Amino acid sequence: MRGIALPAATLVLSGATFFALSGRWPWRRLSTLPAAPAIVTPAPPRFTEVRDTLRRGETLSDLFSRHNVAIDFQRLDPSLLLNPRRVRAGLIFSFRRMLGDSTPTQVMFRTSPEQRVTFSRIATGWNATAQPIRWQSQVTRVEGFIEHSLYEALDAGVSDEQLDGSNRRRLAWDLADVYAWQIDFTRDIHPGDRFQVAFERLVSEDGEVRLGRVLAADLTISGKSLTAFRFGGGEGRSALYYDTEGNSLRRAFLRAPVEFRRISSRFARARFHPVLGRTRRHEGTDYSASPGTPVMAAGDGVVLRAGRAGGYGNLVEVRHLNGITTRYGHLRGFARKIHRGVRVAQGQTIGYVGSTGLATGPHLHYEFRVNGVPKDSRRVQIGNGTPVPADSRTAFEQERDRLLAILRNSETGTPALAGQVSESATRWLP
Repeated sequence: MRGIALPAATLVLSGATFFALSGRWPWRRLSTLPAAPAIVTPAPPRFTEVRDTLRRGETLSDLFSRHNVAIDFQRLDPSLLLNPRRVRAGLIFSFRRMLGDSTPTQVMFRTSPEQRVTFSRIATGWNATAQPIRWQSQVTRVEGFIEHSLYEALDAGVSDEQLDGSNRRRLAWDLADVYAWQIDFTRDIHPGDRFQVAFERLVSEDGEVRLGRVLAADLTISGKSLTAFRFGGGEGRSALYYDTEGNSLRRAFLRAPVEFRRISSRFARARFHPVLGRTRRHEGTDYSASPGTPVMAAGDGVVLRAGRAGGYGNLVEVRHLNGITTRYGHLRGFARKIHRGVRVAQGQTIGYVGSTGLATGPHLHYEFRVNGVPKDSRRVQIGNGTPVPADSRTAFEQERDRLLAILRNSETGTPALAGQVSESATRWLP
């Protein structure tokens, strides 16, 4: 038995040696045990960063001196588009300094949403450079019903992730500007009206979000659909909004002469006058607004008078074409250079809301007269807008159909959810 064991052991050892040298094993090897993960201790930061804000009445030199930075702003490169005298209060500056150093090595701030300026410390002083900020444009579509106001409807239909509160407010204002010739949002909106809007949501490379342009919209007011499409622009021309037929939404007169307004009294044959204490004809529309709110000329024209006028208080009266005049009463004061004989343009500020004359509180009294007869400005027909030029008609129809597909969400064939984003329209803005 002992004589058999020795040759057997020799045979096993010989076989093991053979397989070891050849790299082949008759049994499966155990996998290599994983090495214990190395624990990496993050290096401590080598710099600190402090943010500061330009205060009211403070200069850039004052702010920079507070952080031990001395820069001759008069020698800045004009290409930076930085005028030290026009930098607004509230602008945020970031000062970065190395640990143990009393003077920052870098100062960064934004001169506009599209540009960042960086001051870097070098051996001979400071070097200033401007970097463009890239913004990605995402076409976003929202829709919903209006119960009380357009702003409240948009505020509910657009999420915080899409636009913050201030940008939702801007969207409502921009949409009101688009329809300024068709709709008076203080009196034409009723519960159950609908809206559909396609707009640009801009996202910066730093993750900031802001509102871009309103591209298209459809408002259904009292059962009537009013559609708007943005078209044109470039080469010094601003884009306009057109209806489905290609007629400009611009008209000879604005529907309301005060922006962001709240109506307090409508045109009426008779109204109890709160100051005189009796009922009499009310020949205009009252717009309640804060004192000092700018009042705009509803259309192009020439000032007939600008001064005191009995119960109107401070009054501006403007003569327009075709026997039309407009009156703006109870003003606190007049805009500069507004006097008899001066020509004014539609949308130009001519005065400011006040409570002069027979008024119990600050508001604008607005009258629209045709050949001396007062009319309800909302019911006056002022014709169609200028159509798209003939040589741009094909391009307009292509753009209209593209935007209409986004509004109607025809790519999916189903109604879009509020806040749905179109994936096909993404680009980087310069």
